[in-house]
Amino acid sequence: MSQVNSREERTIIKNSSHTRLNSEIRYPEVRVIGESGEQLGIMSSKEAQILARQQGVDLVEIAANANPPVVKIIDWGKFQYQKMKEEAKNRKKAREKQSDLKQMKIGLKISDNDLNIKVRKMREFVEDGDRVKIMIVLRGREMAHKELGQELLDKVLGLMGDDIVLEGKTQWSGRNLSVQVRKK
Repeated sequence: MSQVNSREERTIIKNSSHTRLNSEIRYPEVRVIGESGEQLGIMSSKEAQILARQQGVDLVEIAANANPPVVKIIDWGKFQYQKMKEEAKNRKKAREKQSDLKQMKIGLKISDNDLNIKVRKMREFVEDGDRVKIMIVLRGREMAHKELGQELLDKVLGLMGDDIVLEGKTQWSGRNLSVQVRKK
């Protein structure tokens, strides 16, 4: 008996993922929407199919779960194309919203030129919408002078400019002083 239910569920799932067209739509009553989006009223599915054939387009099921089900008189190829473009646009938006976390390690004995290059790269990352984790790495006896690490971090943040925002406080984790920044 459980196998029968699972088969029924599979056919329901298959049917629900498939968009019904023209003669596949068999309801006693459907709500019909015209090609330009106007409401044509509630009629039998056969009447709606005849109306679609007269206009030379397809009858497409839009909302099967509605009461009565909603169908639209449109060109099926055009509908599929618009749906595909909309999905691609949504995927693109989702990718744009995603920002990576870039990490930049800076030693305490870094030269000014090297520091300027790293700051320029961090600015590029931030302008691209990524977050940047700045890590000041202390080695050996440098740990005795943690204030020098804090001074270097303040210098880096000053060079980054005013178009950044700190995410959280600066943190010491072992031998590293770190902070995350992002675009304002």
